[in-house]
Amino acid sequence: MKPQNPFKTLTKFEVALWITSVAVITLSFVLAPQKDWLTLTASVLGVSSLIFIAKGNIFGPILCMIFATVYGVVSFFFKYYGELITYVCMTLPASAVSLVSWIRHPYSATQVKVSRLTAKKTVAVFVAAAALTVAFYFALNALDTPNIVFSTLSVTTSLIAASFTILRSPFYALAYSVNDVVLIVLWTLATVKDIAYLPMIMCFVMFLFNDLYGFFNWRRMQRKQATENKPQESQING
Repeated sequence: MKPQNPFKTLTKFEVALWITSVAVITLSFVLAPQKDWLTLTASVLGVSSLIFIAKGNIFGPILCMIFATVYGVVSFFFKYYGELITYVCMTLPASAVSLVSWIRHPYSATQVKVSRLTAKKTVAVFVAAAALTVAFYFALNALDTPNIVFSTLSVTTSLIAASFTILRSPFYALAYSVNDVVLIVLWTLATVKDIAYLPMIMCFVMFLFNDLYGFFNWRRMQRKQATENKPQESQING
């Protein structure tokens, strides 16, 4: 997969989705009585990474690594240690691994080859997620993390989503959609205490729309790739 100008690969709908996402987040930032520029930066980086991940473009994981770093700082300031550990210690390295995996499995110059999950890999991901959930609950409890139940759920759903991203499965987007719902609740609870975090709510609302589109687009990519590969397979078999 050769690096190209990623913005040239976006369709009109995708450009509109990206612009709308950035506009909604920016508007919530402007309307908030207290301004947190790091929160705004993290939010814009996040929605920007998602639109390219939805395309199966390697620019997505690259932006996601930057987003994870900035989001980790935002989480640290509110003492959401579950989010800090999840994004800096899991999402950041997982995005790096995804980048390598996507580069090694290109379908075209701008698109990754979509893979199908096996039962063995799926079971392994959920077993690992269950074990990590238990471990993180006690760790976050020891750190006196606010809203610990939702913080722990965020760790679980993030691990599943990150794993499916590395495995190049369309179900990464569904897992992230569940994670988005958890984070909308988590940052709503934070915003009740500090209105400056309002953009984070809108950030994950727009994440949800982007991730739902990502699942739709990856399924479409998967069908298209399978159809285009059939003639080649028939020639080989013949």
